[in-house]
Amino acid sequence: MSGYLNPNLLRHSKRVCSLYKRAVRNLEAYNMDRTVFRYQAVLMRAKFDENKDIKDLRRAKELLIAGEEELLRSEHYQPIKFPHSPGGVAYAREVTAPDWVLDYWHPLEKAQYPEYFARREQRKKEYLKFFEQQYGKPPQDSHH
Repeated sequence: MSGYLNPNLLRHSKRVCSLYKRAVRNLEAYNMDRTVFRYQAVLMRAKFDENKDIKDLRRAKELLIAGEEELLRSEHYQPIKFPHSPGGVAYAREVTAPDWVLDYWHPLEKAQYPEYFARREQRKKEYLKFFEQQYGKPPQDSHH
């Protein structure tokens, strides 16, 4: 198994922090009332703080695995997702227009940005020159 995909290779403290964050988000999904949620979150933090000074790594790992299993069992059926996060309704919705779209602007639109389009035309010529030096001229099609 690759190292970057194996969650067991994360440092113990990172896994504990991740577990805490996921547990609090799970509480938030269950408790829409902010006061109840804050109370539950404080109790959750107290559970984590009880075990923060454990020096025995085997015991700490057992607690971590037990906590992850408990979270898995109690996970909300419809977890809260932030809109722009993976799984959210707006994730990857920003469409970036490709550069060639600017070639189809009307001349009056291009006239509003004369320096930009002059520099763009110059760079297109430089790129074509570079391309021809690198790969040669494209073959001429005699059928058209």
